[in-house]
Amino acid sequence: MFIDLSNVFQNASSDIHQQYTAELTQASYRGQEFAVLEKSPFTIDCVYEQDGRAGIRADGCIVLDMYCDRCLKPVPEKLDIHVERTVYAPDCVPADEAEDNLEIMDGYQLNMERLIFNEILMNWPAKILCRPDCRGLCKVCGKDLNLGDCGCDDFVPDPRMAVIKDIINADKEV
Repeated sequence: MFIDLSNVFQNASSDIHQQYTAELTQASYRGQEFAVLEKSPFTIDCVYEQDGRAGIRADGCIVLDMYCDRCLKPVPEKLDIHVERTVYAPDCVPADEAEDNLEIMDGYQLNMERLIFNEILMNWPAKILCRPDCRGLCKVCGKDLNLGDCGCDDFVPDPRMAVIKDIINADKEV
Protein backbone atom coordinates (compact mmCIF):
# COMPACT_ATOMS: atom_id res chain seq x y z
CA MET A 1 0.00 0.00 0.00
CA PHE A 2 1.20 3.49 -0.81
CA ILE A 3 0.31 6.62 1.16
CA ASP A 4 0.36 9.91 -0.76
CA LEU A 5 2.41 12.44 1.23
CA SER A 6 2.40 15.28 -1.30
CA ASN A 7 0.07 17.44 0.86
CA VAL A 8 1.87 16.55 4.11
CA PHE A 9 5.16 17.82 2.65
CA GLN A 10 3.57 21.25 2.03
CA ASN A 11 1.48 22.19 5.09
CA ALA A 12 0.79 21.18 8.68
CA SER A 13 -2.98 20.97 8.29
CA SER A 14 -2.65 17.91 6.02
CA ASP A 15 -1.32 15.46 8.61
CA ILE A 16 -2.39 11.83 8.08
CA HIS A 17 -3.53 9.54 10.92
CA GLN A 18 -4.80 6.11 9.93
CA GLN A 19 -4.79 2.36 10.56
CA TYR A 20 -3.02 0.03 8.16
CA THR A 21 -3.00 -3.78 8.05
CA ALA A 22 0.15 -5.12 6.42
CA GLU A 23 -0.32 -7.30 3.36
CA LEU A 24 2.80 -9.35 4.16
CA THR A 25 2.20 -13.11 4.23
CA GLN A 26 5.86 -14.05 4.66
CA ALA A 27 9.22 -12.51 5.38
CA SER A 28 12.48 -13.50 3.68
CA TYR A 29 15.66 -13.47 5.72
CA ARG A 30 19.02 -15.01 4.77
CA GLY A 31 17.51 -17.14 2.03
CA GLN A 32 14.66 -18.54 4.15
CA GLU A 33 10.96 -17.76 4.07
CA PHE A 34 9.09 -17.26 7.36
CA ALA A 35 5.28 -17.26 7.35
CA VAL A 36 3.38 -14.44 9.04
CA LEU A 37 1.07 -16.06 11.61
CA GLU A 38 -0.57 -12.91 12.97
CA LYS A 39 -0.45 -9.19 12.32
CA SER A 40 -2.03 -6.35 14.20
CA PRO A 41 -3.16 -3.19 12.42
CA PHE A 42 -0.45 -0.54 12.36
CA THR A 43 -1.23 2.94 13.62
CA ILE A 44 0.39 5.41 11.24
CA ASP A 45 0.97 9.12 11.73
CA CYS A 46 2.49 11.24 8.95
CA VAL A 47 3.10 14.78 10.17
CA TYR A 48 4.49 17.93 8.58
CA GLU A 49 7.92 18.95 9.92
CA GLN A 50 8.92 21.61 7.38
CA ASP A 51 8.55 22.15 3.64
CA GLY A 52 9.61 18.95 1.87
CA ARG A 53 10.05 16.99 5.10
CA ALA A 54 7.59 14.80 7.05
CA GLY A 55 7.81 12.66 10.18
CA ILE A 56 6.56 9.08 10.05
CA ARG A 57 5.49 7.19 13.17
CA ALA A 58 4.08 3.68 13.01
CA ASP A 59 3.34 1.08 15.69
CA GLY A 60 2.15 -2.51 15.42
CA CYS A 61 3.25 -6.10 15.78
CA ILE A 62 3.75 -9.16 13.62
CA VAL A 63 4.10 -12.80 14.67
CA LEU A 64 6.37 -14.92 12.47
CA ASP A 65 6.67 -18.70 12.31
CA MET A 66 10.36 -19.20 13.07
CA TYR A 67 12.49 -22.16 14.17
CA CYS A 68 14.56 -22.72 17.31
CA ASP A 69 18.24 -22.21 16.53
CA ARG A 70 19.19 -25.25 18.63
CA CYS A 71 16.52 -27.94 18.13
CA LEU A 72 14.70 -26.67 14.99
CA LYS A 73 11.22 -26.78 16.56
CA PRO A 74 8.70 -24.23 15.21
CA VAL A 75 8.51 -21.13 17.41
CA PRO A 76 5.99 -18.29 16.98
CA GLU A 77 8.09 -15.12 17.43
CA LYS A 78 6.36 -11.80 18.11
CA LEU A 79 8.11 -8.74 16.72
CA ASP A 80 6.95 -5.37 18.05
CA ILE A 81 7.46 -2.78 15.36
CA HIS A 82 7.94 0.87 16.28
CA VAL A 83 9.00 3.26 13.51
CA GLU A 84 10.06 6.89 13.90
CA ARG A 85 11.79 8.42 10.94
CA THR A 86 11.88 11.41 8.67
CA VAL A 87 11.12 11.20 4.96
CA TYR A 88 11.74 13.79 2.28
CA ALA A 89 10.01 14.97 -0.88
CA PRO A 90 11.98 13.96 -4.01
CA ASP A 91 13.25 17.51 -4.61
CA CYS A 92 14.33 18.11 -0.97
CA VAL A 93 16.35 15.00 -0.12
CA PRO A 94 19.71 15.73 1.57
CA ALA A 95 22.62 13.86 -0.03
CA ASP A 96 23.30 11.75 3.09
CA GLU A 97 19.63 10.63 3.28
CA ALA A 98 19.11 9.86 -0.42
CA GLU A 99 19.58 6.09 -0.27
CA ASP A 100 17.43 5.57 2.85
CA ASN A 101 14.69 7.83 1.51
CA LEU A 102 14.68 6.19 -1.93
CA GLU A 103 14.18 2.76 -0.38
CA ILE A 104 10.75 3.54 1.11
CA MET A 105 9.61 6.49 -1.01
CA ASP A 106 8.41 6.34 -4.60
CA GLY A 107 8.18 9.99 -5.56
CA TYR A 108 5.68 11.46 -3.07
CA GLN A 109 4.31 8.02 -2.16
CA LEU A 110 5.33 6.20 1.05
CA ASN A 111 5.63 2.43 0.46
CA MET A 112 4.21 1.00 3.70
CA GLU A 113 5.03 -2.64 2.89
CA ARG A 114 8.68 -1.79 2.33
CA LEU A 115 8.81 0.35 5.50
CA ILE A 116 7.35 -2.48 7.62
CA PHE A 117 9.57 -5.12 6.00
CA ASN A 118 12.68 -3.02 6.72
CA GLU A 119 11.64 -2.67 10.34
CA ILE A 120 11.06 -6.43 10.62
CA LEU A 121 14.65 -6.96 9.46
CA MET A 122 15.91 -4.35 11.94
CA ASN A 123 14.04 -6.08 14.80
CA TRP A 124 15.02 -9.61 13.82
CA PRO A 125 16.09 -11.55 16.95
CA ALA A 126 19.75 -12.55 17.15
CA LYS A 127 18.89 -15.94 18.69
CA ILE A 128 15.56 -17.76 18.52
CA LEU A 129 14.99 -20.38 21.20
CA CYS A 130 11.95 -22.55 21.95
CA ARG A 131 12.83 -22.17 25.63
CA PRO A 132 15.80 -20.59 27.43
CA ASP A 133 17.31 -23.94 28.47
CA CYS A 134 16.97 -25.69 25.09
CA ARG A 135 19.65 -28.41 24.81
CA GLY A 136 19.48 -28.71 21.02
CA LEU A 137 20.22 -31.78 18.89
CA CYS A 138 22.84 -34.49 19.38
CA LYS A 139 25.88 -33.85 17.17
CA VAL A 140 26.22 -37.56 16.46
CA CYS A 141 22.71 -38.97 15.88
CA GLY A 142 20.52 -35.83 15.68
CA LYS A 143 18.14 -36.77 18.53
CA ASP A 144 16.37 -33.90 20.31
CA LEU A 145 18.22 -33.70 23.64
CA ASN A 146 15.24 -31.92 25.26
CA LEU A 147 13.45 -35.30 25.16
CA GLY A 148 16.31 -37.10 26.92
CA ASP A 149 19.88 -38.28 26.40
CA CYS A 150 20.64 -40.48 23.41
CA GLY A 151 23.71 -42.27 24.81
CA CYS A 152 26.04 -41.24 22.00
CA ASP A 153 29.70 -40.61 22.77
CA ASP A 154 30.03 -36.89 22.20
CA PHE A 155 33.64 -36.62 23.41
CA VAL A 156 35.65 -34.49 21.01
CA PRO A 157 39.41 -34.84 21.55
CA ASP A 158 41.62 -31.81 21.50
CA PRO A 159 43.14 -31.69 17.97
CA ARG A 160 46.39 -30.29 19.39
CA MET A 161 46.93 -33.63 21.16
CA ALA A 162 46.57 -35.72 17.99
CA VAL A 163 50.34 -35.81 17.37
CA ILE A 164 51.04 -37.11 20.88
CA LYS A 165 48.31 -39.72 20.50
CA ASP A 166 49.91 -40.90 17.22
CA ILE A 167 53.34 -41.22 18.96
CA ILE A 168 51.84 -43.24 21.80
CA ASN A 169 49.94 -45.55 19.42
CA ALA A 170 53.07 -46.06 17.24
CA ASP A 171 55.11 -47.28 20.25
CA LYS A 172 52.57 -49.96 21.26
CA GLU A 173 53.29 -53.53 20.30
CA VAL A 174 50.63 -55.33 18.32
